[in-house]
Amino acid sequence: MRLESPALDPAALDAQCANALRFLAIDAVEQANSGHPGMPMGMAEIAVALWRRHLRHDPADPQWPDRDRFVLSNGHGSMLLYALLHLTGYDLPLDELKRFRQLHSKTPGHPEHGLTPGVETTTGPLGQGLTNAVGMALAEKLLAHTFNRPGHDIVDHRTWVFLGDGCLMEGVSHEAASFAGVQRLSKLVALWDDNRISIDGDVGGWFGDDTPQRFRAYGWNVIEGVEGHEVEAVDRAIREALANAENDVGPTLICCRTTIGHGSPARAGTAAVHGAPLGRDEVAATRAALGWPHAPFDVPAEVRAAFDARDAGAARRCEWNARFAAYRSQWPDAAKEFERRVAGDLPADFAEQADAFLAEVQGERPNVATRKASQQAIGRLAQALPELLGGSADLTHSNLTDWPGCGAVRADAGGRHINWGVREFGMAAALNGVALHGGFVPFGATFLVFSDYARNAIRMSALLRQRVVHVMTHDSIGLGEDGPTHQPVEHIPSLRLIPGLDVWRPCDAAETQAAWNAAVMRTDGPSLLALSRQNLPTQARSAGQLAAIARGGYVLAEAGNGKPAVVLIATGSEVELAMAARARLADDGIHARVVSMPCTSRFDAQDADWRDAVLPPGVPRVAVEAARPDGWWKYVAGRDGRTRGEVVGIERFGESAPAAELAALFGLTPERVADAARRLIAG
Repeated sequence: MRLESPALDPAALDAQCANALRFLAIDAVEQANSGHPGMPMGMAEIAVALWRRHLRHDPADPQWPDRDRFVLSNGHGSMLLYALLHLTGYDLPLDELKRFRQLHSKTPGHPEHGLTPGVETTTGPLGQGLTNAVGMALAEKLLAHTFNRPGHDIVDHRTWVFLGDGCLMEGVSHEAASFAGVQRLSKLVALWDDNRISIDGDVGGWFGDDTPQRFRAYGWNVIEGVEGHEVEAVDRAIREALANAENDVGPTLICCRTTIGHGSPARAGTAAVHGAPLGRDEVAATRAALGWPHAPFDVPAEVRAAFDARDAGAARRCEWNARFAAYRSQWPDAAKEFERRVAGDLPADFAEQADAFLAEVQGERPNVATRKASQQAIGRLAQALPELLGGSADLTHSNLTDWPGCGAVRADAGGRHINWGVREFGMAAALNGVALHGGFVPFGATFLVFSDYARNAIRMSALLRQRVVHVMTHDSIGLGEDGPTHQPVEHIPSLRLIPGLDVWRPCDAAETQAAWNAAVMRTDGPSLLALSRQNLPTQARSAGQLAAIARGGYVLAEAGNGKPAVVLIATGSEVELAMAARARLADDGIHARVVSMPCTSRFDAQDADWRDAVLPPGVPRVAVEAARPDGWWKYVAGRDGRTRGEVVGIERFGESAPAAELAALFGLTPERVADAARRLIAG
């Protein structure tokens, strides 16, 4: 006769659940001989308290719109998240945990959105997970403001963040936390793993902030002194945080005192357990110390049952579905719009509207700065896309990112224009969170030269493959008197190197509208628009040329005889310069073609026939851009590397002077471009 094992009391079950998380992490790191066991060992009880008692999710439907969002900002502790996803019932089998950090596994070294079911964002660069979470919480609040009705809260979920000392040392955590406080994002709860250890050792020598006071100054609620290895203590703190959310009194930071590598007799509390396997002997010692007799990757049945969230998740989702059905019966149009927006779909007729906008701009042919053309494009798109949401990092009236009737996003108001303050990095990382949450097409703006501040978040939007639009104005020495600190020289070429980022540098109002159209219609990654301060003329185009802008590079002006002796390639403000050089060459009887290439990545994605038709092999080429010239050599040399060519660019930092004087100083003149063409033709 088989005897049933006695049921564990709640405290013992909590302890078993925490140890199961620890040892799944320990065993996976040990098997991979690589990874970070210390954080999962230290945060196990915190995870048990949140995931077993409070997190509202459905493992069978990771995209359920009203699920809570969970972000592991200290992403090096990824095995904690993988263990939680596996045990709660996501499609992450044990074999994937055994393949931790291996090629093509669903358990990479840091969590990756889109690869592992249940992973809400890609984390690893410290501090950005917290900032993504701020964007998610902002999106939840604004979406609720748009769609909820009295008695029908169809948008009502929390955003939870685990973060460590390293996240708080990063400056972006200040930008994010300050913004979250002033916006009163009450449904945002961060649980801080206060273990006082980083890679270099005890943080006391380099991180002495009074973190609770710091967050109180931001406008957060702070719960201090929580014993992070006691599930009940963490549970009480979470309940207090939930009360704060219900009372709408701002975000909450829960300060959990923990020991990194908790349970390891020799390494707990030291940097040695942060980022390296424990080793066979220490694993055995830890099993003995914690009373864990189970073999590697073996989890007791009672623990699996305790973590399994599938039934509870399905019940929550079904209950929400019933509430949404009632909402739909009363507000069918709003329900349809909500479903469209959270699915990330554009309105059914948007492509036709986008074409009409483009034709309208080409017909008007306004001579304006492309930053002004961008503002006009935003105004058109905002009427067609209620999900368009954006703003600027304290440069609204220079970047030109507001539009009539947009309304300002405030703690007590749900507008569509966000004043991010001087927080370029925080803005870009939070926009990633807004996009990940769903329901919005977000954009954010600053000067192009300050893209350096935001660069890692721009890179992350490409890695995440999210539809985020980065608007960067004052794109060259053309901004003039502000001088070299504000004149981008190397920025556009370096941004073009980011895989998956479409960098658009339009030459006029029509190309600016086309760039915006392409950016909002793109569903597999971000776009960056580099825009001029100075006015630029709208070039003449046929309908075919207008449609060709979306291909990234096209023939703007053909050689007079249809057989070019030279091809002039340009972007942005230098297209006007190339057109003037073409006229000079024509006076000499030299037939030149002008190719506008507003987006090199889009052009590179075209088939060889298109690229060869635009840039005929063997025909000499001159490329011109007010930036470092290095990236243009692949276009002037051709795919065979044999085409003769020159690049006109800027090899050094700028100067403070009026724009016309700077153009002459740096040789960005029609005559210099024409001279380069003459040399190539002469051989």
